[in-house]
Amino acid sequence: MKKEEKINGVSLFSQSEYLIDKDPIEEIFALNLGDFIAENLISEDLAKKIASNVKDKKAGLINQLKELISIYSMKNTLCVLSFDTNEKQAIFTSIAQSVQQMLEVDACHIYLEKDGKLELAGTTSNAVEECNIDENSPAGKAFLTRETVFEKVIAVPMHCNINSLGVIVIENNPEKAVNENYIELVESIAVLFATSITLQKTIDEANKLIADEHSAAGDLQHIRAELTALIGDLCDYQQIFVQNLANAVDTKGGYKVSHSKNTANLARKICKELGLNEKTTDLIYYAGLLQNIGKIALPEKMFTTAGKLSAEELKKIQEHSNVGVHLLMNINFLSEVVPYITYQKERYDGSGEPEGLKGQSIPFGSRIIAAADAYCAMTSDRPYRKAMPVEKALEIMKSEAGAKWDPVVVQALEKVAG
Repeated sequence: MKKEEKINGVSLFSQSEYLIDKDPIEEIFALNLGDFIAENLISEDLAKKIASNVKDKKAGLINQLKELISIYSMKNTLCVLSFDTNEKQAIFTSIAQSVQQMLEVDACHIYLEKDGKLELAGTTSNAVEECNIDENSPAGKAFLTRETVFEKVIAVPMHCNINSLGVIVIENNPEKAVNENYIELVESIAVLFATSITLQKTIDEANKLIADEHSAAGDLQHIRAELTALIGDLCDYQQIFVQNLANAVDTKGGYKVSHSKNTANLARKICKELGLNEKTTDLIYYAGLLQNIGKIALPEKMFTTAGKLSAEELKKIQEHSNVGVHLLMNINFLSEVVPYITYQKERYDGSGEPEGLKGQSIPFGSRIIAAADAYCAMTSDRPYRKAMPVEKALEIMKSEAGAKWDPVVVQALEKVAG
């Protein structure tokens, strides 16, 4: 009930008809005065202004939420494979198949939490059932502890900072150990998917609040804070994913050092020497990390033997960049690096692949990555040869500038290499 008093003819109140949700505290905090002012000291005229400000604040929050949603909806976050979001089983089966292929393991299963149990969502094998969330199974233990469990199988938790969603289970012959770099890749995929799925659920909740004309500004602020935190986490996890993917590629390629990271770092130095802007430099850096991404889908034995490869194996290696580009095109947050990787095998004289582009028609990022990659490959140990001295590598690069590589890029490389 409305309470009124008058002091010197001025009407005072505790609840005004202009209040949002009939809450006088909204008026107080809208003034940013907190406990320094009592609710019965706000005049009716001031209440009108405050109510208007609160309504404007709600409209501002809705606009901010709409902008966040448009940028970070599911279609713009993680999509390792092309899929229809309504076909959940196909999605997770495809992910399981990709993990099995990348790690060259016996089987992969993906469980999602439902009604207190872990329900099978995707698998590369039929001999699997749901399991309880407890310490009696590797999957249950990984879900509860949020840590990877190494027992009869490898169980990797799918979780983010807000909640746990499921587990990725890897079956493999115990006599064949799975490389640590591959496990880290699966862990980053698990966390990235969990964060992306949680973000999508939060976006759905935000859309409901936006559509509800009676939603309170406080609820909108809360959902905005959750979205902002998830988006920040997603950006961090994307970077970790790229780094782990690059490490796994190097492992498959048989490099004794981080070839992808060295290439990316050298490409970044070349960019700075050439005065490129920060965004372009970052994209080229990511492209440098992932320029050999196609190798992740090929058997490791192809790269670890010093013997002669078969014609079929050689063809697969030569075409690995096409596989990599296909993978990248389906990881949407990396889509901008695709052109740089697509054309990295072009030659400056126009005799390269896949389009036979020449000179300036080759994307600048591709020209930078090609030179950085060649230099790092020549100066790194491989299973079948020792590293080349820096002086000799630079001599080769300069001798083939204008044919294989952009002379301007080679000149910049010479200044920053070593």
